[in-house]
Amino acid sequence: MYTWEELRDIVNSFIDGLEFEREPRELYAPVRYTLEQSGKRVRPVLFLLAYNMYKDCVREALYPAVAVETYHNYTLIHDDVMDRADIRRGKPTVCAKWGDTAAILSGDTMLVLAYEFLAHVPSEKLPSMLALFTETAKQIGDGQQYDLDFEKRDDVSEAEYMEMIRLKTSVLLAASLKLGGILAGASDDDLYNLYKYGETMGLAFQLQDDLLDVYADEKLFGKKIGGDICCNKKTFLLITAMNLASPSQLAVMKEWMEKDVFDEKEKIACFTAIYNELGVREICEKRIKELFDRCDAYIDGIAVDEEKKIYLKKFADSILNRNI
Repeated sequence: MYTWEELRDIVNSFIDGLEFEREPRELYAPVRYTLEQSGKRVRPVLFLLAYNMYKDCVREALYPAVAVETYHNYTLIHDDVMDRADIRRGKPTVCAKWGDTAAILSGDTMLVLAYEFLAHVPSEKLPSMLALFTETAKQIGDGQQYDLDFEKRDDVSEAEYMEMIRLKTSVLLAASLKLGGILAGASDDDLYNLYKYGETMGLAFQLQDDLLDVYADEKLFGKKIGGDICCNKKTFLLITAMNLASPSQLAVMKEWMEKDVFDEKEKIACFTAIYNELGVREICEKRIKELFDRCDAYIDGIAVDEEKKIYLKKFADSILNRNI
């Protein structure tokens, strides 16, 4: 078995060797720029980890693994346009560097390239992999729209929020693992457990992100906390608080949320105090723990030797132990 770090290095090396030299240059330069910003490569590494549980030569799986990464980065380019974002991974976004029109066109090109890369699989594997990849892409679009819709609503339920993050975040992690398993010839039972592990891990990851945005040690977390509170983002914490709040607490939160101009530190302190009064942090931590316990059960259900599951377990531990 390859380690997580070894697989990430293999992915980075493969991407570095891809050719994007065709014309027009202004269309493909943002594609290379985006893919060369390596990030953590979580999705292609999960693909290769699943594949490597059953097959030794992971290089045969690199094109479809990078298809997932290319698709993921296409969504990020378009996200940055919608969010008017200037910085991603410490560098200017494509829309900041080349403009919105170029970002949209380059993002569309990356979507096409993702399907081209996916096609580098044996013909007998392509129909099932293509069906899963396409359904996942549709689900992510659904999740994005729900997220936009929630910005205009004050009555979002916990169940609605969990379904939104499942679609927006979890399904691509789940599909990455299942696609690797399909390519490697995993059994139907293993494919189910790989998918459910990724789906559940994605939910836990997003809830952990929600929690860290309020309660992280800013120095260890590496970015400013309280951003979700300042922009009234619907998170697990906010939705839980609004559902549990007394009329007076709810009135205070709504008053802050309706202000266009405010002191960020005061708003963050006010919401954090209400979260603490309602025990929202403990509720979120309990839900995260429940999700991680489910992840362990899905890993246990994968019918391979225990040593081949170790990096999936380490990945779960790395999410659970992010700095708070």
